[in-house]
Amino acid sequence: MIQQFFILCSGADAELLQTCSKGEQNKYAGIGATVFFTAVMAFIASSYALYTVFDNVYTSIFFGLIWGLLIFNLDRYIVSTIKKRNTFSQEFLQAVPRIILAIIIAIVISKPLEMKIFEKEINQVLLEQKNEMTLANKEQLALQYTPKIEGLNQEISALKTEIATKEAQTNALYDIYINEAEGTAGTKLLGKGPVYAEKREKHDAALAELNALKETNSEKITGLETQITALDTEYAEVVKESQPIIDGFDGLMARITALNELPWLPSFFIFLLFLAIETSPIIAKLLAPKGEYDIKLEEQESILATWVTQKLEQRKLILATDGEINQKIYEDLKGEEELYGYKKKKAEELLRLQANSFHDTQVKGLK
Repeated sequence: MIQQFFILCSGADAELLQTCSKGEQNKYAGIGATVFFTAVMAFIASSYALYTVFDNVYTSIFFGLIWGLLIFNLDRYIVSTIKKRNTFSQEFLQAVPRIILAIIIAIVISKPLEMKIFEKEINQVLLEQKNEMTLANKEQLALQYTPKIEGLNQEISALKTEIATKEAQTNALYDIYINEAEGTAGTKLLGKGPVYAEKREKHDAALAELNALKETNSEKITGLETQITALDTEYAEVVKESQPIIDGFDGLMARITALNELPWLPSFFIFLLFLAIETSPIIAKLLAPKGEYDIKLEEQESILATWVTQKLEQRKLILATDGEINQKIYEDLKGEEELYGYKKKKAEELLRLQANSFHDTQVKGLK
């Protein structure tokens, strides 16, 4: 039962193969088994690859099954269409396109399995890429907010500088009127005279301006700091909203790109393994000598080709004979007086009808 199934997978003529030896049947059963298990591997590989895209088990299995059946059909077609010829060069020429197709199929099958085998290493590469993308994203978003925040900080610094300058001026006026009272500067008269009172008034006025300036600038600084806090909060929110996009950067293309950043040698050996599996039935057919099945199949094809050639030649002879018979019949009919008279009578009737029709048309045109 299993052997019959694998023979079906090989694309060989099961009825013809039944007339061959057990060894010949086992050979084609082995070829069919290779085709079948290659399709199974294609199903597994494509299902995993599609799972990284759809993130749904049932959808991935459904489309993976379709892909596996497609690969099975292609492999079966490739193997069944390679036939033994009289020379190896003829066999190789007919196998070249099929080998190229087998290489393409091997690449398509091996890549998803490579991603599964090196999943941990790929995840590490993706983690490093995500970290780099996170930092780059923060820097890029910061370019939108940093200039605004720096401008606000400069305004705060200017307001604080203005307060400090006014405070220094007020302190200087304070030192002046104190020194005047102590007699260490100004008029150098000890006591609180008119000059002291004048300088004290200047200081008090400057102190009142300083207090008013502090109150006004403090309100401005508080407003500016509130704006800075709002910008910091908005920046953090934008970074938080964009982070899930970066965290979701693990699709099929991202994993293939990450796989290409790993050392190429292990992936290359896995590809060679699948290439050997995919091309093994073709290579086996090329290297194997012409067997019993090939001889019988060639005999069947030869019989069919001969029968078709005979039919074509018979049709040509029938056509030529029929043409000669028809020519002879019409030549004999030329001498038949009765047929001549009948055709003459019909021709006269046709001419009368044409003349009457022409006459009626002319009369209508004159009215």
